[in-house]
Amino acid sequence: MDDIYAHTKDGSGPESWQKLDEHLDKVAQMAATFASSFDAAEWGYLLGLLHDVGKYSINFQKRLTGEKQQHVDHKGMGARLLQDRASAFGRIGAYCVAGHHVGLPDYNGTDNGHSLEKTVRGAASFPEDRTNPLLGRDDPELPFPIHSPFQASFFTRMLFSTLVDADFLDTEAFMDGVRHSWRTPGPSLEVLTAALDAKLATFAASGRINELRAEILAACRAKASLAPGLFSLTVPTGGGKTLTSMAFALDHARLHGKRRVIYVIPYTSVIEQNARVFREIFPANSVVEHHSTFDASKVFDREDHARESAEARRHRLACENWDAPVVVTTSVQFFESLFSFKPSRCRKLHNLADSVIILDEAQMLPVDFMVPCLRALEELTENYGASVVLCTATQPALRKEDFACGLDGLGDDRELAPDPQRMHEAFKRTELVDLGELALAEVAEMVREREQVLCIVNTRKRAAELFELVRDEPGARHLSALMCPAHRSKRLEEIREMLAGGEPCRVISTQLIEAGVDVSFPEVVREMAGLDSITQAAGRCNREGELDGAAPVGVFTPVEGVARAFSGPAGHTGSVLRTPDVDPFSPEAIRHYFTLHYWLEKDRLDSKRILEHLNNDRGEWYFRKAGKAFRLIENTMVPVVIPYDERAEKLVRDLHYAEHPGGILRQLQQYTVQVYDGQFAALDQAGGIEWVADTYAVLCGMEFHDEMFGLTFPGEMRPEDFIG
Repeated sequence: MDDIYAHTKDGSGPESWQKLDEHLDKVAQMAATFASSFDAAEWGYLLGLLHDVGKYSINFQKRLTGEKQQHVDHKGMGARLLQDRASAFGRIGAYCVAGHHVGLPDYNGTDNGHSLEKTVRGAASFPEDRTNPLLGRDDPELPFPIHSPFQASFFTRMLFSTLVDADFLDTEAFMDGVRHSWRTPGPSLEVLTAALDAKLATFAASGRINELRAEILAACRAKASLAPGLFSLTVPTGGGKTLTSMAFALDHARLHGKRRVIYVIPYTSVIEQNARVFREIFPANSVVEHHSTFDASKVFDREDHARESAEARRHRLACENWDAPVVVTTSVQFFESLFSFKPSRCRKLHNLADSVIILDEAQMLPVDFMVPCLRALEELTENYGASVVLCTATQPALRKEDFACGLDGLGDDRELAPDPQRMHEAFKRTELVDLGELALAEVAEMVREREQVLCIVNTRKRAAELFELVRDEPGARHLSALMCPAHRSKRLEEIREMLAGGEPCRVISTQLIEAGVDVSFPEVVREMAGLDSITQAAGRCNREGELDGAAPVGVFTPVEGVARAFSGPAGHTGSVLRTPDVDPFSPEAIRHYFTLHYWLEKDRLDSKRILEHLNNDRGEWYFRKAGKAFRLIENTMVPVVIPYDERAEKLVRDLHYAEHPGGILRQLQQYTVQVYDGQFAALDQAGGIEWVADTYAVLCGMEFHDEMFGLTFPGEMRPEDFIG
């Protein structure tokens, strides 16, 4: 056959057919460009040339013309050519080509036949009338020394990212040129820096706290010229770390030729808040917000062209591969992508190279996945040109000298803030008071005795029980993740007004209020938990130093017992508090706490044995097993729309009849609650769920919604369903 094609689309003219040689060449060039960010351009180029050579087969061409209906494998031929090289290049490339549609395979196994060995074994031979793209070529050299199997498997994953993104983009350009034209670069980092400087210039410079914030900002920016790599940024609560870390990231990126800033946050509620802050500062097309509640690529219907703004279009497409100046995402999205086998999740990974990655609330790194997470961060900084900033008020002890599995190269000289101990003392606005063991009724009595107080407990269930004991008191309010964001925002606004007006304000909350919520109480009471959580709780007390002296943060151990998920961290906190002459909120105490936390939990640091799947020195890696095991949230959650107010009710009505619901779903984010599968099943069985357009779960039984509690559930729920 003289004319060999890669793709066809509707129509009969020549423009409806893309020649295979053209596709291979374009993918090769694009993958080479992507891989050049980690000095592997030749690797990317060759994989691009080989990924679709299986389409040279007569059977595949008949499949395109409709002469043959059944599926024709086209990935195996290129994988076989590579595997036959019997070299590191051959094995690494074979994984990438074999998985470029179905995902990175395991070396062998029975995962629906998706194994490298089976793919290669069943592949057709390369046609004799074609020139083997590898003929006469030597294997490309490794771009950097590889000292471990994990490094090699990580390199494979990064190459895979360049290939699948290039393949998708070229295919899209042919199949849907209009959609492809929407992918435009965002503003330069120079433009973003100027916008941030203009915003920072409007901040008040007077007052002790503002002067300290300005000192931290100036010190961080002065260190932007430091060599790329790992950094820590230890800023006390209220020290302005969000904009300070962004200012450092932009300066560092410009000075060292980095391409973008990735801002990683543990909590969805804080992501929405920070993304909003950044959008107010930066020009349009600067910020991509990507998390489970707001996955623009999933909520947009392709036909909804006319109603979508150019900025919304670009945002939706940039969520696919993070091709944007600033990306704000969750820890779940970030780390699970780093260990995923799926092409859709791996597409973005090559865009982490030559980026500045800010890990906000770094103390929240997942203990059960600590070792694989740290090894991935080391790889990004050592071999892919990334800089990583561990940003928090409670800096975890993640250095190699703190524990054996820690990060190498994170010494005191890599701290960006000026003298964390001095900053701690300067920002000191609270003191910890050990309240000992208390029954829930005694805690309720403490809350009743105080006019303005915040009481934080570990679980939704305990918060609900405690609130029932005080709900008749003036100013009693309850906060929980079972309230939709619009509901929580309304509550927080009420709380701020009561505090500012000197009115009674007694708030019972789960730990969600510790995550970047700007409120300031004269006193906080906290259930025993990890010292990092207690320190974050203290950040909601005397926040601006408005009280003379240190405000009390009382910590109690419930007679009823600490929930299992919190018992380990609570025990480590107890050990620190029993240490003589130690300030429990000091950097020294925090380091002591985390050292205990990691050492005493060392059997959990790779509890799913992720590294075992990726550490075989024969190149027999199990990407699918690793990806399926690497789940930061074990229990799946389901979004439920709460028709909380008239606006939400109207949006739900519109959703019933919308042909293209993307814009409506984006607005309904503010009315969505994530619930565990068991909770959802209970609501559904009780008739509390209505399925709109057979797809979207909406609460229809408002008897399962309480103005004080948010979403409620029928029957008895398991205690673990109330965590958080």
